[in-house]
Amino acid sequence: MSIASHRLFSRNDLIGFAVLAAIIFIVLPLALDTFRLNLFGKYLTYAFVALGLVLCWGAGGILSLGQGVFFGLGGYCMAMFLKLEASSPENTAIQSTPGIPDFMDWNQLSALPWWWEPFHSLTFSIVAVVVVPVFFAFIIGVAMFRRRVGGVYFAIITQAIAAIMTILIIGQQGYTGGVNGITDLRTLKGWDIRTDSAKEILYFVNGILLFACLLAAQYIRKSKLGRILIAMRDQEDRVRFSGYDVADFKIFVFCVGAAFAAIGGAMFTLQVGFMSPSFVGIVPSIEMVIYCAVGGRLSILGAVYGALLVNWAKTTFSESFPELWLFGLGALFIAVVMAFPNGLAGVYAEHVAPRIARLLRRGGVDLPTTPDKTPAE
Repeated sequence: MSIASHRLFSRNDLIGFAVLAAIIFIVLPLALDTFRLNLFGKYLTYAFVALGLVLCWGAGGILSLGQGVFFGLGGYCMAMFLKLEASSPENTAIQSTPGIPDFMDWNQLSALPWWWEPFHSLTFSIVAVVVVPVFFAFIIGVAMFRRRVGGVYFAIITQAIAAIMTILIIGQQGYTGGVNGITDLRTLKGWDIRTDSAKEILYFVNGILLFACLLAAQYIRKSKLGRILIAMRDQEDRVRFSGYDVADFKIFVFCVGAAFAAIGGAMFTLQVGFMSPSFVGIVPSIEMVIYCAVGGRLSILGAVYGALLVNWAKTTFSESFPELWLFGLGALFIAVVMAFPNGLAGVYAEHVAPRIARLLRRGGVDLPTTPDKTPAE
């Protein structure tokens, strides 16, 4: 195996990362007004989930239909801090019990639950955004992968967990805000996150965090761990017979996917200003898989483009055809799976990139004699 194959970034990777960075940090901010830019900031939060699915599903062969659970847990951890800051005794003086969130007062709670207390601290909340979903993913992973539960059975179980979590959140209305979720989030340590300037700053923070996760995912894919994950996906028994503990690798990558989704959920809460169980259940979890499938489940950059494209199409169709957009979204998913199983990244690698290479050769541009066949990931 050549030394070049171990490089973190191939030539195509560098070009792909540079193009995506230009789109996120230059093109979109210059081309869109604040409202539309905030929408794309929300779309970027979904890209975190799609990125985690590339590692779990694309590299590891683990199809999870419950990533909305981790997205929601991360979002709720951030929302709890923001809600407590908005529920100071001065802001809630008209309540029966000042100093607690309004939905608790409506449900006749007279004191803040003990497990809400640590979320007065921003540091604790940021740590909890990652630790709580990862710990939950670890429990699921140990329970499932140690018993060699996989494939469609694992997908169905994660889907059931998403449904259970939604019912639990809605049922515990006095502690979670119920079906409405945690709303009316205003400030972060006194900084008003509702202003246009705040939305723009949060958009760029979103982009920076997304690229940090992209770099982490790229490192995993290019490392020995990444090669083991791909081997597990293709020939799990051979990897097991070679002496590797397959369950440990599955648990690890599942936890990484949960961490990425949780970061996206926390940024969603900041970007949009609320979190509700509608982002935790089965439907949003399946939509997150669609983002990954459309972009390309084998490409980390494709997952980002998939999240942006599908959500842009969803917004456009829902504005123009409110009664038909769900059918359009389903048709898009079916068309991609049937015609382009590797998503947009596969279309680029198989059809676009070779044509670009031929055009460059005709123009006299010198290319390597052995072109890098690794698609932009």
